[in-house]
Amino acid sequence: MVQAIYQLDRIYPHGKDSGDFALKAHLEELKHLRQIIANLNRAILSLSRTEEYRSDVLLLKSVPGISTLTAMILLTELADLSRFSSLDKLASYAGLVPDIRSSGETEYSTSITFRRNAAIRALLIESSWIAVRKDPALTMAFNKLSTRMKKTKAVVHIARKLLNRIRFVLKNRQEYVPAIV
Repeated sequence: MVQAIYQLDRIYPHGKDSGDFALKAHLEELKHLRQIIANLNRAILSLSRTEEYRSDVLLLKSVPGISTLTAMILLTELADLSRFSSLDKLASYAGLVPDIRSSGETEYSTSITFRRNAAIRALLIESSWIAVRKDPALTMAFNKLSTRMKKTKAVVHIARKLLNRIRFVLKNRQEYVPAIV
């Protein structure tokens, strides 16, 4: 499609018609893509209401920052939570652990690892920004972390705490209850 627009611009270099055609083509493509996204969102919402996912989605939605779409992505990406024997292994899978560099006997840690499930890490970090506004305990932790580091780094720590809450909710089959500890 883009090549066709460039060809039209070569044929009509100063013409308004080619620009109008290009704009209409892009708007039509945008309309089509928005329709696809709407259909996918409806399908995900419908799937979340099935017997297989309904109870887990309701449990996850009790956690601040988690919506139906976020819950479905977490459930489908994590699959069976029991395959992670500890929170550290789950956090490592999500990419919320420091990267460790070593040479000989020297070992030091850097920022978060590049090895990750990209969908889960991005989702948890975005959800953490919302959770720090809704959950008093996470707000306090975020404010405390923000005094000694950048807010973007502090939210990664909050994402790990949020992952811990998600794991607890799914493992113990209990709704999340926000409280200040």
